[in-house]
Amino acid sequence: MRSDLSLHLYKLQVVHALSNRDREIRLQFCRHFVEMLTENPDLPNKLLMGDEAHFHLHGTVNKQNFRYWPAANPHELHQRPTYDPKVNVWCAVWSRGVIGPYFFEDEDGKAITVTSQRYTETINEFLSPNLPPNNGTLWFQQDGATAHTAVIRIAALRRLFPQRVISRFGDVPWPPRSPDLTAPDFFSVGLFEK
Repeated sequence: MRSDLSLHLYKLQVVHALSNRDREIRLQFCRHFVEMLTENPDLPNKLLMGDEAHFHLHGTVNKQNFRYWPAANPHELHQRPTYDPKVNVWCAVWSRGVIGPYFFEDEDGKAITVTSQRYTETINEFLSPNLPPNNGTLWFQQDGATAHTAVIRIAALRRLFPQRVISRFGDVPWPPRSPDLTAPDFFSVGLFEK
């Protein structure tokens, strides 16, 4: 295909369907954020970004992203257990450091599902005591995941960061169906490379 027809292998990418309204809301968010930066140029140093990640412990390979390009079929099989153990980790990153990691696990140390109730407990019992003193100027940013935006979760964040929550249903609304571009997405992978 490549040599005879000059065709190349491409993988179909599936993305969220965006309506014209979604695009307008994203544009409004960007304009509002630029205004916030203009009014407070030090905002990037006061922005605490929180998120969780799931890490598989048995080297799970995402078959959708992995390709072999050998001269002959290697007949490689990648075996994985039926119930692949994983770790659910949360952290918050800002210009002055990292708060975390926090592991979502039961009394036996096994990973548990992240729910809005468990997320709220993380805020109250882990994030709150680990915030720096005089955090009255810190902002908190998170994506619009369902566990993040439950009423109890947003209320807990508003107690810690009054009028300074960037999230879906927050003080500065995170646009729906927007990509999650927070520092923990790029930082947390390194937590387990040691």
